[in-house]
Amino acid sequence: MKIGVEELGKLTGELAHEIKNPLSSIKINLKLIREELEAAKSDEAGQTGRGRSSQSFTRALRKIAVVEKETDRLEQILEGFLRYIARPELQLASIDISSLISDMIDFYSPQAHSHSIIIRQQLYDKPLVCRADEGMLKQAILNLFINARQAMSDGGELLIRTARQKKDAVIQISDTGSGIAPDKLAYIFDAYYSSRPQGSGLGLPTVQKIVEAHNGTISVDSEPGKGTSFTIRLPLKAQ
Repeated sequence: MKIGVEELGKLTGELAHEIKNPLSSIKINLKLIREELEAAKSDEAGQTGRGRSSQSFTRALRKIAVVEKETDRLEQILEGFLRYIARPELQLASIDISSLISDMIDFYSPQAHSHSIIIRQQLYDKPLVCRADEGMLKQAILNLFINARQAMSDGGELLIRTARQKKDAVIQISDTGSGIAPDKLAYIFDAYYSSRPQGSGLGLPTVQKIVEAHNGTISVDSEPGKGTSFTIRLPLKAQ
């Protein structure tokens, strides 16, 4: 999927918005750190008490930790943006989709268990061979697993199916989470749109980009309070 000039302009505007908050936090905390250290230096020079000086250094260290956290967040935002705008260079190979999904279930099961999520699977019993980039597809599936887990904060069920429909391999990933409101459903694949305060806003757009790079499609059905289901269709390899 090629990004046009208009979309790139929109993305850079959203990126600037995302960067603004951590930058503001870094700026404020650096100012406070300077004031704490100047106060500690003054206390040391005037010998007004090492206790107050020690407290100033402790507060300064806490603010340094905030700066480090926000710097990491900035780095993640920029890395996510660069990954998203990069044109996918697919390393295509013949991949059995059901085997790939089975591998991802094994990989993700410990994390699902730690969040009280039960995985149920119904995988097609014959090979579903597609020409695909294994690494990119695994990233897309992992993003959907993570999205499902975030929708089930109190645990639930993650249902994973593969099937064949005519000339397509079908992957369906469903959760029993909070669901998505109808007025928000149209925006979930928009870059930097997220209903969660700490969401990157690039998880689902990246999934869509990967799927479309494989000449596939992704659709979503959701009902608030009952859950969400994503369906990916990928063209099967020609016999």
